[in-house]
Amino acid sequence: MTGPIRVALVDDQPLVLMGLATLIESEDDLTLVGEAPNGRAGLSLIRRTRPDVVLCDIRMPVLDGLGLLAEVAADPDLGGVRVVVLTTFELDEYVFEALRHGASGFLLKDTDPERLLDAIRVVADGGSLLAPSVTRRVIEQFGQVGPRARAHPRLGDLTDREREILTWVATGRSNAEIAEELVVSPDTVRTHVSRAMVKLHARDRAQLVVFAIESGLGAHGG
Repeated sequence: MTGPIRVALVDDQPLVLMGLATLIESEDDLTLVGEAPNGRAGLSLIRRTRPDVVLCDIRMPVLDGLGLLAEVAADPDLGGVRVVVLTTFELDEYVFEALRHGASGFLLKDTDPERLLDAIRVVADGGSLLAPSVTRRVIEQFGQVGPRARAHPRLGDLTDREREILTWVATGRSNAEIAEELVVSPDTVRTHVSRAMVKLHARDRAQLVVFAIESGLGAHGG
């Protein structure tokens, strides 16, 4: 990515907005394009400024985070916008729905500042924010409340190796961790992940995890 990463903030708590704005403006490679107090104003901001990354609260008046995500995902002009959901609880009831709606991951509001800044950079580069512990909880919750067999229609297009890698991706492990498990190079894993994303039309790794979970994969999580 050339130039600074452009970040927008959407949250109904003025103190949260102030803290995030101050943090982002302190970094040379990040630039704040605007702030909004609810999802509806956030959508206007996003459409006007086309940020690279949006930090968005999940629970807001007027239009909540899920509503914002749905509208961003439905607008082809916003295909390059990555949304990271902010939540107060580690397993907010809306987390899986947020991922399904197109979120690139989520962060706790009390996340360490350095980790939050790193997260913005990871997402801007096409990565996702899904720690293995949190992903396992999402998988468990989805198993209890969601339909089990909703296999992706293009799942059959994957090679056996790509499907195996996708199963590991569904556990939230990084490419390096998967490579260690399978005794292959991280570059090999990255290649298979990229091919799976193309074949399944996943906008990023987070959506790939959602497709895998919905298809009943993820059995290696442990």
